[in-house]
Amino acid sequence: MIDPTDLCLLAFKAERAASRKLARQTGMSMEDALRVTLDKVAAPCGIDSLLATRRATQAREQQRLKERQDRLALARLSRSSRHHDTTSTWQGWFDGSAHPNPGRCAIGALLVGPAGERMEISQAAGHGNSSEAEYRALVVVLEAAVAAGAHNLALYGDSRVVIDDVNGTDASAAPSLRALRLAARDLIGRIDGATVRWLPRHKNTEADALSQRGMAEWVGAACTGA
Repeated sequence: MIDPTDLCLLAFKAERAASRKLARQTGMSMEDALRVTLDKVAAPCGIDSLLATRRATQAREQQRLKERQDRLALARLSRSSRHHDTTSTWQGWFDGSAHPNPGRCAIGALLVGPAGERMEISQAAGHGNSSEAEYRALVVVLEAAVAAGAHNLALYGDSRVVIDDVNGTDASAAPSLRALRLAARDLIGRIDGATVRWLPRHKNTEADALSQRGMAEWVGAACTGA
């Protein structure tokens, strides 16, 4: 026995329209009209076979719809997770200078955390060339990040020499910067999700200003004999 509800649900829109017209013309019930209409459509396989095929098609469509909804839910979750990660990201900027080059080195760095943490570094950094000064700035800000328990850390510097060296292969590393590279890489490995990226000098103004302040303080102290 075929459920009348099944007949209505599995009939196509045009078939239901034809059945309503037949019911009006003949005075038969809508259920009987649907049976007549679907019997004609199902011939010669029979109405049971037709309804079974349509049930299977409906089930496949429902499964596809469920899978699509699952994909959309997963995408929303992924976007939400990315937003959460963004709000928990630490950021840092570093810069170093040597005057003359090589000569006195000073470094500057800024470390900013997701909860409003802000650490400024501005200090003398021995003697050397500008690449060594930049590397020392990177090492110092990484040490500060480790001490602060930073994670998902994005560090930015404007020295392509340092950025390419710390991110490059051992074979491409500069021998003169090896000790600083090893120190930086060790610290990077201790911070979950740490990256070091290049940015143009004009976008690294705060770290540059801190570096210049460190140099000015060092020079001033030397001039006064402090």
